[in-house]
Amino acid sequence: MSIERMLRGIAGAFIILSLALARFHSEWWLLFTLFIGVNLLQSAFTNWCPMMNILRFAGFKNCSCDVEK
Repeated sequence: MSIERMLRGIAGAFIILSLALARFHSEWWLLFTLFIGVNLLQSAFTNWCPMMNILRFAGFKNCSCDVEK
């Protein structure tokens, strides 16, 4: 699995988890949701995300399918 697919999966899972925690534990977990959203927004402009470095360190490879179809 490529870094890009893992990154989208992790972001989606973290958002769902933080919303569930906000609903059942504390509304302060919405700050985590905000952090994820801000990080995704900045990565759209800078093409850099800290989680990508973590995934590279874990051994995941970049997608070699960058050709637009």
